[in-house]
Amino acid sequence: MYKSKKAGIIGVIITILILIVIVIFSNGDSENSFFENAASNLVMPIQNGLTYLKNKISGNNAFFTDINHLKEENEDLRQKNSELEQSLRELENIKTQNETLREYLNLTEKYGEYKTIPGYVINKDISNYSKTIIINIGQKDGVEENMTVIGDEGLVGHVISVTDSTAKVQTIIDTASSVSCLMSTTQEAIVCKGTLDDKSSLRAMYIPTDSNMIQGDSIETSGLGGIYPKGIHVGNVKKVVNTQNMTDRYALIETAVNFEKLGTVLVVTNQ
Repeated sequence: MYKSKKAGIIGVIITILILIVIVIFSNGDSENSFFENAASNLVMPIQNGLTYLKNKISGNNAFFTDINHLKEENEDLRQKNSELEQSLRELENIKTQNETLREYLNLTEKYGEYKTIPGYVINKDISNYSKTIIINIGQKDGVEENMTVIGDEGLVGHVISVTDSTAKVQTIIDTASSVSCLMSTTQEAIVCKGTLDDKSSLRAMYIPTDSNMIQGDSIETSGLGGIYPKGIHVGNVKKVVNTQNMTDRYALIETAVNFEKLGTVLVVTNQ
């Protein structure tokens, strides 16, 4: 802005000087025409140059003004984009919370005969040697050791330790886990144990020698053993492995719960 005003003042001063020169020479006689032409030829290029310079400076000012406006608009757009991203994150959080609440509702309706406490998984240790999870509820919520933990599809495991606000759950796929079960078709008792290298299968043992176990049979808890109540779905027979000695035969049970995706659980308090 300062450069523009300065160029304008210079242009006005030059114009006034030119007019004064023209008036002086126009009032003289024809002998002065030579000087008049010389002055005109000398002054006009200077005036044109100054006029060009003035326009150039004005144009540059407009250019830099446009740049400043673009910067302001870009900053506004960046701020609006940040606000939109924040709103999107909030909507995603609300969506996740709604899905969790829906899962809780489905679980409580499905297991209405039990008194339960809802919770969700906050940590997993699903390795070859230890298959445990940590949930976000503990003693202050009424959770105690040996309480049964269930998911939407079926049995998850039982509580093995608690703090004020968390609980550690030994899942049924843990190698140290042992669940007394029944085959749905024959109501015969078997024992299902976790395996060393499989995160979704149990090994069914102590199958009666005369039992007709078939692929697809549903397996449920028997209520024996003092930990799990009767009738909770454990999984389905995936494969029956026969051996030379019928007392050693076993079956692989595909767990009903997908432990890789497990997120929401219920702790049964009235066993």
